[in-house]
Amino acid sequence: MLFHFSRGLMQAVSPLVIIGALGTTVRAQEAEVLPEIVVQAPRAAPPQSVQPPTETPEAIAARQLAEKTQTFDTARSNLYTTAGTTSYGISNGDIQSLPQGTNAPVEKVLLQAPGVSQDSAASGLLHVRNDHANVQFRINGVMLPDGVTGFGSVLDTGLIGNMSLVTGALPAEFGLRTVGLVDITTRTDAFNNSGSISMYGGSRGTLAPSIEYGGTFGSSCQLTAAAPGTSGKISSPFANCFPGVQYFVTGRYLQTSEGIENPTPSLNAIHDFSPQEKGFGYMSAFIDNSTRLSLIMGTAINKFQIPNVPGQPVGQNGNPPVTNAFGITNFNSALLNENQTEVTHYGVLALQKSANGFDGQLSYFTRYNDLHFTPDTVGDLLLNGIASDITRKSYTNGIQGDGSYQINETHTVRAGFTVSGEQASVTNSSFVEPCTICDGTDNGPPTGIFDASSKFGTLMGAYVQDEWKLTDKFIINGGLRFDQMYEYIDANQLSPRISATYKPFENTTFHAGYARYFTPPVLVEAAPANIALFQNTTGAPPAGQANDPVQPERSNYYDAGVSQKVPFGCSSPLTRMFTDAPTKPSECATLELGLDAYYKTATDLIDNGNFGQALVLSAFNYAKAYNEGVELSAKFSSGPFKAYANLAAAVQKATDVVSNQYLFNNTTPLADLGGLTQFQYIQSHYIYTDHAQLLTGSAGVSYLWQGSRLSVDMIYGSGLRSGDANTDHEAPYAQFNAGVSHEFESPDGKPITARFDVVNLFDTVYQIRSGTGIGVFAPQYGPRIGFYLGLSKKL
Repeated sequence: MLFHFSRGLMQAVSPLVIIGALGTTVRAQEAEVLPEIVVQAPRAAPPQSVQPPTETPEAIAARQLAEKTQTFDTARSNLYTTAGTTSYGISNGDIQSLPQGTNAPVEKVLLQAPGVSQDSAASGLLHVRNDHANVQFRINGVMLPDGVTGFGSVLDTGLIGNMSLVTGALPAEFGLRTVGLVDITTRTDAFNNSGSISMYGGSRGTLAPSIEYGGTFGSSCQLTAAAPGTSGKISSPFANCFPGVQYFVTGRYLQTSEGIENPTPSLNAIHDFSPQEKGFGYMSAFIDNSTRLSLIMGTAINKFQIPNVPGQPVGQNGNPPVTNAFGITNFNSALLNENQTEVTHYGVLALQKSANGFDGQLSYFTRYNDLHFTPDTVGDLLLNGIASDITRKSYTNGIQGDGSYQINETHTVRAGFTVSGEQASVTNSSFVEPCTICDGTDNGPPTGIFDASSKFGTLMGAYVQDEWKLTDKFIINGGLRFDQMYEYIDANQLSPRISATYKPFENTTFHAGYARYFTPPVLVEAAPANIALFQNTTGAPPAGQANDPVQPERSNYYDAGVSQKVPFGCSSPLTRMFTDAPTKPSECATLELGLDAYYKTATDLIDNGNFGQALVLSAFNYAKAYNEGVELSAKFSSGPFKAYANLAAAVQKATDVVSNQYLFNNTTPLADLGGLTQFQYIQSHYIYTDHAQLLTGSAGVSYLWQGSRLSVDMIYGSGLRSGDANTDHEAPYAQFNAGVSHEFESPDGKPITARFDVVNLFDTVYQIRSGTGIGVFAPQYGPRIGFYLGLSKKL
């Protein structure tokens, strides 16, 4: 981990189970047996001494329930292994120490991990190791199914207890989305009938109230504490009663006048207001001493105005362009009124069993998505030649089962399956103008075209693997995974996986692995368009282009790396520089270094892009591609001072578009492409993918000084691709953010925390996208300088 708890937070937050850093797992031994609580009589005290207080029955029950919960969390972590991978962890305390804290979206927090590059909201927000999307999100071990790509963040950062980005040659239990695994464990420190309420706001009209609360209710257990001065023994309170239900809920509202990136370099965007609502709930209860039932529920409702670029000329786009729409010939592009609404609901019901060396979890998951883009009919016709009202809906239900059994000290066998069904529908109701010669002189009055596609798709996967501990220092994990898809096309693949972890010394770990991957396209993004409907209109695609279906991606992935920890000791000068008298090992100075390299070859590489005025993604395949890179990471920790830095270099190139070819221009020769059309150039050259970035970096420092947390972080990018066939790139940039927070005492004993943050500290003006490049429709700029103030009160 490159983030750490501050000393105060470490005392307030219960320990988190962190696995996979050394390619090993923690086994919960005899998880069904609860520890007995023994209350001993105090030692004889001198006269007039005060007798120490005895734990109340309620406190004993709450403590034992917390211990049981932690034991089951450990057992659940044993269901999965990250042997042979690279895992980068971020805790809730780490997030609180960053500028903006939990007010930052999950995607912004992930930008501080190695190899994660920034992109615009319209292009997916971020990329892991130069791939587009293909990132899997899991909550408490259950994969969230694919949704409908949009601008908004679905997950609330406040729910995170611990989050790990796992990359490399993933073990067999991880399928479908395999570029990176974002493994989220919900908070376990919030079940003590407490919470917080906060208000955060500042620049761009930002206002963000939030509330979170957690506790335990419904216990039927009755205990009697031992009397002071006596010896008493209190055994497990869960043997003949119900210990209660643990719960945690969060709610957050956000409104801002910069919902998505500004398409101009100005301080404030035009027409960019966005209200966003998020809610999350978690509940769990023990059915018996070896069985736990958990429920996760979440919702996000996000609305966006699409920001405008003033001064756009009428009649420049379209095939041919439109110069007269419903009798209107002039239009001020600053008044364009396009909007997008995104609705997401998800839920997970999980039954966990842990007994006699077996750990298992059976889960039901569901997710609903609705994305609706509404155009400005007149404005879009005059500026773009077509006005499309687009709706994408997806409803997914599925079952996931995972099991782990430790045969002996050498072998741990894991197996599982996933089955899901998704009903997806895509509708496109467009206004265009008909034409016969289509040279711009014979357009008729606007007319409507309706195109719709609906599909029920099924994904199935199963795996088996063995983690073989040859010695205390050498572990091999091998497995097989089979995936089957029945969507717009039917396909399957048997995928071998093997990885190894070697730890020759206490602080040195090597890992290496190979994985065969199978990646189906997102169902709504692969929906076919009936391009024949648009022939002889101003919305016609390039003539003569094919419309082949999107294929699943198949790839070979190779990864190897090493991590080295350098402990300086508690009496070293570096330790004394920041901590006068260390009282625990975590306060002593340590340095952690990491190096990881990867190489990927792919057939039918899946990519996505915006190919029209509606900011929704459409998928297509490159016939062949490769992706290679190296990542460096460093972290230093010494008591209240923490620092980290990451740098990644990567190249992804691809050639030959083999699906949805109509999205690419094959009629206009381009001088910068040697007189070839865009499509012809891609078919005969390996090109950079539009989301590829050569260098990506992040860094940060934080320091706890006299009760105040000071922090600075930054992200660096050498620039995403631009140009007619991604032959150029944007200018390099570095964005710095700073924050300070302080906890104040309050009369009720529950503190108030104040924070002040500055985003883009030096007001660096930089482009994320220029509006050129494959599948890039409009320019987007990074955020301008912003000032934000927050107050949070413990409840």
